[in-house]
Amino acid sequence: MLTRRQWLKVLKGAQMMLFYLVVITLVFVIIGPVFFVVSLSFLSAREAYSYPLPLLPALTVRFQLTHGERGYLLSVYDRVEREYIPVLDTDDLEKMANYMESRLGTSATVQDVEAQIARLQQEDPVYFTKRANLLHNYKTFFQITRDAVPSLIRSLEICALTILISLSIGGMAGYAFARYQFAGRDLLKFSALFVRMFPGIAIALPMVIILAKMGFYDRPIGLSLVYAVGNIALTVWITASIFMGIPESLEEAAEVFGATRLQAFLRITLPLALPGLAAAAMYAFLGAWNETVAALILTQFNPTFSVVVYQSLVGATGQINLAAAGGIVMAIPTVTFTYFIRRYIRQMWGGVTL
Repeated sequence: MLTRRQWLKVLKGAQMMLFYLVVITLVFVIIGPVFFVVSLSFLSAREAYSYPLPLLPALTVRFQLTHGERGYLLSVYDRVEREYIPVLDTDDLEKMANYMESRLGTSATVQDVEAQIARLQQEDPVYFTKRANLLHNYKTFFQITRDAVPSLIRSLEICALTILISLSIGGMAGYAFARYQFAGRDLLKFSALFVRMFPGIAIALPMVIILAKMGFYDRPIGLSLVYAVGNIALTVWITASIFMGIPESLEEAAEVFGATRLQAFLRITLPLALPGLAAAAMYAFLGAWNETVAALILTQFNPTFSVVVYQSLVGATGQINLAAAGGIVMAIPTVTFTYFIRRYIRQMWGGVTL
């Protein structure tokens, strides 16, 4: 029979095992989808629609060329079946080169195909290898997607305007809630969250009429105003908490040494509040950058980049590998923005290393 000390060791071991199991599960749940999307963005069209789906894209593509019934029979080596699978039978060399480029993700040209046809006159079949172009999906996404580059610039502009509106109005409101006492202060602060309780679609529909009357429909400033409505409330709560944590005596001390109220705020309070402002800016950026439903309703000829990625998936020419490439491109600005403000976020979270 186990002693009490032995039971405690067994219990402690079970707890550690459970802890590591939970950590591994969380890592898999978080890293798994990211790895899947990144890998999918590099797969060729043929690989993306094959079963089972490859975990990693092929760095090279192996071909077999021989005479076919209609001209020349092109076969591709299948990594799962481990044999050459016929994919195209034609005498149109340009069509064959386009297939090798668009469907198989290689940089094949008509001259390359002609060189292999010349070899076919002396040996049959002909085996050759082409290096896969891993950036083919990204290049194709911007080529076939309508208004991709302008929409990317437009989305960055919308995010910048949303951050500017949210921080300017929400920051001043948060400072007022933190520094001044007035009737209905707590009720007004709580009511600022009411707007976040409504679905985005419920706000977007009436905003179509309002923005149209203001002349802001289908324009970046119109979307920025809609996005800022919800972000202002969140900014108020974040900045109010930050300003409450900054002693008012610091401003009073600066005023004693001759600084005005505004100078004390700009030189003392504002630098100390930068972590909270950075956190509010991050939430505003992510909310504006990822919003799709409201952008679908509030734009017509000037879509945001999230709408372009959505349309590339559900459109007539939609391919999951191209949509994955667009999703990775869409993630780059968010990662970059978070990287540059990580120092302030780390200060807010007590020095946690990012």
